[in-house]
Amino acid sequence: MKILVYGINYFPELTGIGKYTGEMSEWLSSRGHFVRVVTAPPYYPEWKVKDGYSSARYQRQCLGGVDVWRCPVWVPTSPTGLKRIIHLASFAFSSSFVMLRQVVWKPDVILVVEPPLFCAPMTLICSWLSGSCAWLHVQDFEIDAAFDLGVIRSAQLKNLTSLVESWLMGGFSRVSTISQQMFLRLSDKGVDSNRCVLFPNWVDVEMIYPLQSASSFRSELGISESDIVVLYSGNMGEKQGLEMIIEVAKRLSDRQDIVFVMCGHGAAYGRLRESAKGLRNMCWIPLQPLDRLNELLNLADVHLLPQRGDVADLVMPSKLTGMLASGRPVLATALKDTQVSIVVENKGIVVPPDDVEGFTEALVVLADNPELRWKFGENARDYAVKYLGQDAVLGRFEESLKACVSSK
Repeated sequence: MKILVYGINYFPELTGIGKYTGEMSEWLSSRGHFVRVVTAPPYYPEWKVKDGYSSARYQRQCLGGVDVWRCPVWVPTSPTGLKRIIHLASFAFSSSFVMLRQVVWKPDVILVVEPPLFCAPMTLICSWLSGSCAWLHVQDFEIDAAFDLGVIRSAQLKNLTSLVESWLMGGFSRVSTISQQMFLRLSDKGVDSNRCVLFPNWVDVEMIYPLQSASSFRSELGISESDIVVLYSGNMGEKQGLEMIIEVAKRLSDRQDIVFVMCGHGAAYGRLRESAKGLRNMCWIPLQPLDRLNELLNLADVHLLPQRGDVADLVMPSKLTGMLASGRPVLATALKDTQVSIVVENKGIVVPPDDVEGFTEALVVLADNPELRWKFGENARDYAVKYLGQDAVLGRFEESLKACVSSK
């Protein structure tokens, strides 16, 4: 098959949506499919274009057998609601010329990854011109999250964008998403169940696995083997609810044996660092290269996964798969019966969002009970191997792609 992948995030060297898009594209290429990607230069999560790339020029490269076309994009240094919209619109505009060029290639399927939904109209146009299947994959319900988080507040704008979103989704041959709860939300948006596909995030369980010895990060950070490390690793944005971790660290500042490690960057990074000033039980490290990801995840005795309650079923944290594969317990915030609470059950502890007291108490329980941590960690690893393996998930997705193309 000829597969054209379209989306702003394609950064295989990092974690998150861009990494999943990259791994999927390279996996499909390794299976003999012809894969092209139209995307932006790497800029996330620092909101700064990486060295060797340009925000103003078109570039083309080959990564893992995949033909990658990178298009200009405006990257704000301090993203706000309006700036994010302009940012996404700039990519949608610059990439439209490259997308139209791909029409003559005649792909069998065009797969667009949301966010951003800004790219959906051009996907549908190119699909119609080339006679290909149009596939929308939803990693985040970005529009719902933007309003629920208060990034955009206008009720009239919300109604208008929701109508546009539903209309656009109706034009796709298939619409997929990453969790069962998000899958159900597609029906609420008017997508026929026959066109819906569950396509969860995956993890390479051979790359991410429990180490038998202490992570090298302990010695590098000056953390003793007897200390309990609680780790947050990933994007430090507004929807993660990371303020809770700072507050819990303050409450446990007298526990010399509990060390908080914050790894990553993002829009809220500066504000979080400022609020954590003076905390001696917390250290901050930058995002690590992919070849050190397993060492990083194995640094944790407990993984932290805070979430704001108002986006609980709008996003499914991609970082959770790596946490589970590392064989460590997870301490998460989530509402009852949301996808995160269902997955983390028996693999860690879940407390309600914004419950600082409950989060603190749960962390102390895990810190003081190594047997419980071991049991939860073993359950987490077993679950990852059984349900989240890369070949199994992508194999099912490949079959869905073939079925979509054959039904044209």
